[in-house]
Amino acid sequence: MTTAGTQSGTGRIGILGSGQLGRMIAIAAAQLGIDTHVYAPDADGSPAGAVATTTTTASYEDIESLRRFAADVDVVTSEFENVPAATMQVIGEICLASPGVAALQAAQHRIAEKTLAAGLGIATPRFWQVGSLADLSVAMKALDAPAILKTCRLGYDGKGQVRISPGDDLGNALAEVGSDDAILEEMIGFDGEISALLARDADGHIMHFPVSQNRHENGILVRTVAPAPIVPALEEAARTAAAALAEAVNLVGLLAVEFFVATDGRLLFNEMAPRPHNSFHWTIEGCATSQFAQLARVLAGLGFGDTTPYGRWQMDNLLGQHMKDVPALLSEAGTHLHLYGKPEARQDRKMGHVTRRLGD
Repeated sequence: MTTAGTQSGTGRIGILGSGQLGRMIAIAAAQLGIDTHVYAPDADGSPAGAVATTTTTASYEDIESLRRFAADVDVVTSEFENVPAATMQVIGEICLASPGVAALQAAQHRIAEKTLAAGLGIATPRFWQVGSLADLSVAMKALDAPAILKTCRLGYDGKGQVRISPGDDLGNALAEVGSDDAILEEMIGFDGEISALLARDADGHIMHFPVSQNRHENGILVRTVAPAPIVPALEEAARTAAAALAEAVNLVGLLAVEFFVATDGRLLFNEMAPRPHNSFHWTIEGCATSQFAQLARVLAGLGFGDTTPYGRWQMDNLLGQHMKDVPALLSEAGTHLHLYGKPEARQDRKMGHVTRRLGD
């Protein structure tokens, strides 16, 4: 274990994870005069560790290091939902743990989160649990239509999933996914994708952000426009569903929920993330209170900040193949460039983002 930094004080926020979301949480906390302590297996020299007050480099299974980390802070949050739930359990015995064990357990497994949503009356695409080739065969026969096979755990940005049509080689599809813990989801014809984001404090109070409209390519978010150009009833339905999910898991912190807007007008749950979300990076410049500042405020007990948007905004992800555009972006008027401090620019790796105001 390696520990860096000596500054101490009250209101210190612990962050599990060392990536760009942790980095932006730490920056927002620092603007509020709040110290941060980043804990991750690669915390030293990481995007988050580079801007935090203190870092601890240790395993998420290192119980003693976790206990020392939790004792050094007032509250801990996670920048990603796949931190082991047992890790959050250990921390929760010492200090407030955000988003909480139940929220992590639901978000870590695609069957669990869709079952939770369906149980709350939130519409989802049809889905089947797949643990074997026999399961997949039964599910495809029942669906008899194009589908997506996904791993239940750890898949992100289009990884761990494959499209299937009736008549395809199901064995090859299952081998490509490489998991005996998978989900088959019906392919949805949709007009768009939107995401809702809320903050919920320890007393159960909720503050919503404007809904975002998203465009993905190859499973990766490439552009967000917000506030989303959708009818008020659709925005209200997304907010209501997100609030129901947050209350069901007693979440403390942030919850982002992605939805499909089907061609028939239905709103269908896709997935949830109990953390800051890529589709709300525009809030750094575009809202009175950014998603990162809101999380820091909730964790520090400072109350909610105003989430009124400053007009309409567009956020574009800057992937590894786009880094050649950085010099031009730096000289482009009205462009806000955020780079995450990652050392290696790889194809489709998120290296930063760009926001632009579209108008009032």
